[in-house]
Amino acid sequence: MRARLILSLFAILMLAGLAADSKQRVLLNQIKLPPGFEISLYADSLEDARSLALGKMGTLFVSTRSEGKVYAIPNATLANNTRRIITLARELNMPNGVALHNGALYVAEVNRILRYPDIEARLNNPPKPEVVFDQLPNDRSHGWKFIRFSPDGKLYVPVGAPCNICEPDPKRYAAIFRMNPDGAGFERFAQGIRNTVGFDWHPQTKELWFTDNGRDWLGDDVPPDELNRAPRPGLDFGFPYCHGKDISDPEFGGKRPCSASVPPAQELGAHVAALGMRFYTGTMFPENYRDGIFIAQHGSWNRSSPVGYRVMFIRLQNNQPVSYEVFAQGWLQGRQAWGRPVDVLVMPDGALLVSDDKAGAIYRISYRKN
Repeated sequence: MRARLILSLFAILMLAGLAADSKQRVLLNQIKLPPGFEISLYADSLEDARSLALGKMGTLFVSTRSEGKVYAIPNATLANNTRRIITLARELNMPNGVALHNGALYVAEVNRILRYPDIEARLNNPPKPEVVFDQLPNDRSHGWKFIRFSPDGKLYVPVGAPCNICEPDPKRYAAIFRMNPDGAGFERFAQGIRNTVGFDWHPQTKELWFTDNGRDWLGDDVPPDELNRAPRPGLDFGFPYCHGKDISDPEFGGKRPCSASVPPAQELGAHVAALGMRFYTGTMFPENYRDGIFIAQHGSWNRSSPVGYRVMFIRLQNNQPVSYEVFAQGWLQGRQAWGRPVDVLVMPDGALLVSDDKAGAIYRISYRKN
């Protein structure tokens, strides 16, 4: 009797597992890609998977926001073709940003930046973090940070506006700042930026490009999210006075015209929640993708008809956008979304990783010639 009960329970668990696998396959089959591209599951069971960073030994580091954790995924696959997931840190304060420099993992909390030295050699026994910088504002509204190291070794960190629309102190908010890896030399690089959660440097020109989320409550179709280019420090991108190329804010626009700020390189659509972006520097994808920009759109939260929930691609010519097109979609089905893309990352083999904080997954998009 006991043996039959054990076998019955085992059968139930097996069926549940098969059902879960089947559901995952169905969901992946809903993703539409251009001809020749295919999507697979790189890793799952990652609560609130957000920003991505890759170590020199192939370890993928994954941040969270609401979970307060940072994960590490070693490059090697296990016997059952899954990947080992290590929780490096817990109980952090919205650790959205992760970046690597000289073997150290940098993690951005709301008001400070931590450093875990020699992290890939210490995945199983992570060191106590060092505090690199702790003078960031502690506002939780747009308080989560995305961080990256520039080609010249500076650590860039944005501070979003602590509101939907307001006129915050430009020395502390609505700006992108930068510092040395040890936290010294903190300075403002650009201002008038409502909330950027993704940026990258052009592989040829080394200029900074970044996404920016537009304000709410002006209607379903305005203002647009933005893709901006900052070829030099000291530029102002308009917030809170101007949105998009020429939309004057109804509350603050009278204080300064749109002509006083830098217009976006590309308007991305209203409420799409454009987050992570990367230039495509790999060789797996066709040539016309080289040096173009992939953008993860997290999706709208208060639009009457949902938009976003996809990965977009922007082609550049002479350092200017010439097309803006859907690359991957299907996370939104009708009015319901089963996934929300957050960040993108180009792997050494040229594949593109996409994080999804709603499904708790990392996807791998690859290309296969017919």
